[in-house]
Amino acid sequence: WQLRSLSPEEVDDSLERGDRRVGRMLYKTSCPSCQACEPIRIPVQDFVLSKSQRRSWRKNQDVRVDIGRARFSEDRLELYNRHKMERGLSRNERAMTQRGYESWFLHSCCQTLEMRYRVEGRLIGVGIIDVGRRDSSSVYFFFDPDESHRSLGVFSVLVEAAWLRGRGGRYHYLGLYVEDCRHLSYKGNYHPHQRRISGAWEDVG
Repeated sequence: WQLRSLSPEEVDDSLERGDRRVGRMLYKTSCPSCQACEPIRIPVQDFVLSKSQRRSWRKNQDVRVDIGRARFSEDRLELYNRHKMERGLSRNERAMTQRGYESWFLHSCCQTLEMRYRVEGRLIGVGIIDVGRRDSSSVYFFFDPDESHRSLGVFSVLVEAAWLRGRGGRYHYLGLYVEDCRHLSYKGNYHPHQRRISGAWEDVG
């Protein structure tokens, strides 16, 4: 077999099928005895901010966001490792290396961009997104734990959805939703949204 890059249309089709990306590979969850993982997406042209999401938007108006090609730097790696270690998200407590960062985020099979969040020039967050013809997918977002009071995770979803909407896009994919997992169930707070249930997309919230 041979690795190849996906066209923008193929990216949209892959996301439609519920695929996720790690490095240059696509995967889909499939467990014989469990159907808890549900791909979730926001129809960005219909998306309406909740009261708390509007507060998050207003709270971060001093944050400058720019978008460009995803790339590696030492400050990105340091920020990623702080995000994982200081927020208790790492199971094995081993820091990510440059090779790991590049393999996971940058060695991609599609167009992969990053959104950089800065306050007075200081990098406080990075969002990695994959982009198709009409759709986009949130791959990962990490931020400075000292800025937790800003609700940057919420703000990043709002920024990404607004960016795609401004391009006339269709769906922004948030990955997987699992009702009983607090690290994944928050994705259901964006309305309206659709979830892929038993192989079909359904309007849920």
